[in-house]
Amino acid sequence: MILEQIQYITRDDENFSHSQQAEIMFEQGIKLVQIRMKNASRDEIVEESQKAILYANRFNSRVIINDSVEIAKEVNAHGVHLGLNDMPVDEARNVLGKDIIIGGTANTVEHVFFQIKKGVDYVGMGPFKYTLTKENLSPIIGLHGYSEIVDQLKQRKIKIPVFAVGGIALNDIKELQKVGIKHVAISKGLWDKYKPIELYKRN
Repeated sequence: MILEQIQYITRDDENFSHSQQAEIMFEQGIKLVQIRMKNASRDEIVEESQKAILYANRFNSRVIINDSVEIAKEVNAHGVHLGLNDMPVDEARNVLGKDIIIGGTANTVEHVFFQIKKGVDYVGMGPFKYTLTKENLSPIIGLHGYSEIVDQLKQRKIKIPVFAVGGIALNDIKELQKVGIKHVAISKGLWDKYKPIELYKRN
């Protein structure tokens, strides 16, 4: 499965809903958006996800739902991202089928191997550095940590998209690419780039 190199992760914003953020990113050429609403009700997540999927289909793009296999199935999402404490990837695959994207969280190389055995399409590996977006942050990985993980994957001849995630700014991407990380999942760093433009356009 071919995945885009940049995944935008939605965030709580007082001026823009999660679906509006998705629309803005699709307008700007981002093809992969994860709806991440940690403090919302189930109904709110369903409603925002459905709107985001409509926008995605218009732009030939894809929406991934954070954490919930049930919601991903209900809204017919393009994918789901599962944390280490969420439904196991292989169980999610049985529920959702072979065609949906399933990503899994990892913080160590052992987590990566575990998620691969379970059948993930990609691994979200982080955090790269400190971020306010996520509570109960796992240990920071940093460039050196990513480099070691990439080397271990190469040694085992494992090819799977690894998304660096957690506190990533746009100017971090080149450094991550140098150590072999070709995919990034970004929230604030990408939103800050486009938000002022859209505020001007819509006011």
